[in-house]
Amino acid sequence: MEMTRRHWLAAGAASMVPMDLEAARTAKSHFAVHPFIEAHPQAVFLKRTRIASKTDSAGKLRAGLELMREVLLPVEQLGIPVGHRVILKPNFTSVRNKRPDIENWGTGTDSQFYEGVVLGLKELGVRKMHFLEANNFHTWNFRGLVDINERHGIEMNEPERRERNFRDSYEMTWTKVHDPVVYRRIPHFAPVNEHDTWLLNIAKWKSHGMCMTLSTKNLQGLVVKPFVRFCPGWSMVTGVPAFMKPDVHAEAEPRIKRYFENHARLGYARYESQADLSPMHQEIWAHKTCDNYQTLNPGLNIIEGLYGRDGDGFGIGVDHLTNLLMFGKDRLTLDLIGMYLGGHEPGNVNLFRIAKERGLMQSFNPWDIEVYEWINGTPVRRKLEQLPRTPLKTYYLQKDGEPRFHLVNERFDYDKF
Repeated sequence: MEMTRRHWLAAGAASMVPMDLEAARTAKSHFAVHPFIEAHPQAVFLKRTRIASKTDSAGKLRAGLELMREVLLPVEQLGIPVGHRVILKPNFTSVRNKRPDIENWGTGTDSQFYEGVVLGLKELGVRKMHFLEANNFHTWNFRGLVDINERHGIEMNEPERRERNFRDSYEMTWTKVHDPVVYRRIPHFAPVNEHDTWLLNIAKWKSHGMCMTLSTKNLQGLVVKPFVRFCPGWSMVTGVPAFMKPDVHAEAEPRIKRYFENHARLGYARYESQADLSPMHQEIWAHKTCDNYQTLNPGLNIIEGLYGRDGDGFGIGVDHLTNLLMFGKDRLTLDLIGMYLGGHEPGNVNLFRIAKERGLMQSFNPWDIEVYEWINGTPVRRKLEQLPRTPLKTYYLQKDGEPRFHLVNERFDYDKF
C-alpha cells in the first residue's frame, strides 16, 4: 500500500536518518556556537548542500543535522546549559490553493530541514524546545510542522490574545526598545527573552513584498498580535487600538515623515512607486523592524536555501533548487548577503539604509562584509564575486511599466551614500 503523508510522518524521524549519521555525539552539560563564528559576529557563512531535489526528504533532514553538528558543539561549561529552553523560529508560512501542495513548499522553512535541526539539538542533550509563531495557526501543519513538534515534544504557543491579556502580560514578555522610532515596548510570546532561553532563528530564502523575507523579518513572527502587524502602514501607527497607544512613540509620525522626506530628497530608488505596499509602507515596516531588532538576541541565525523561492512569499512563486545554507550571528549582515545572492542590490532596499542610519549596521555595502564558505566544518574566506547568485524576483516597489515580479538590481553608488 502506498504510504500517505500522515503514515510517513507517524513513522518517526529515526527511519529517515541516513545510516552514516545515526551515531549521535556524546552530549555534555553545555553547548556552544562554533568559536570561529562567535569570533566573527559580523561575518556571513555559506554552506553548500547536496540534496537531489526538494522531495529528497532524507537529504534535507541530513542537511539540517549536519549543520547542527558542525556549528553547535558540546562543551563543558562556558556555553549554553543543555537544560535551557531553546526557542525555535522557523518561517512557518504555508498556503493552500489550486496548485499541488508541493508547489507551495518554498513558502517557508523546509520541514525536513527543520526536523534535522531538532535532531541535532536533541543530540546535544536539549530537551526543552518551544515553537513560537504569531500568525495563521490553522496553516501550521500544511507542511507537517505540528506533526514534527508533537513527535519531538516541542511546545507550541497559542497565538491569539485578548486585550486583557496585554494588561496581565499573559504568556508574553515585554521588552523596552533602546532607541525607538515607532514602538517604545514590544511584546513577544513567552518565553522569549526570559533568562534561561536561547533563540535559534531558522528563516527561509524567499522573495516577499519587502523584497525578501530572510532572517530579520522572520523574527517579526515572535511579536504578539496586533503588534506583529508591521506592514499595514499608518493604520498600525496612528490608527492602533487604544490599548496599544502607550507603547507607540509619541513622535513616531513626525520622525517617520522626516526620514521619508530625507530619503526621497536623496534620490533613492523606487520612491516614486505606486505599489500597494508603497514607499511609505516600506519606510514604516523598516522602522518597526529596526525597533524589533533591538529587542532580540538570537544565538544563531540561519537562512535555509536548500531551494529558494521567488514571487510574493505566499501562493505565487516558483521554487529553485539552490542547495545553499547561510548563517551568522548578525541578522542584518546575513540578510544583506542573502539579498545580494538573490539577485538584488541591497542599497536599493529601505531596511538596510535605515538600519545603518539608526546605528544598527556598520555598513550596508555587501562588498564590505566578510564572507566564508563553510566546508566540512572549516570556514574558507571567499570574495563576493565567487559566490553563486540565483535571481529570485519580487514585487517590491514596482516601477511604472515594470513587470510585477522583477529584480531590485539598479546600480547603487555605495561610495556616495
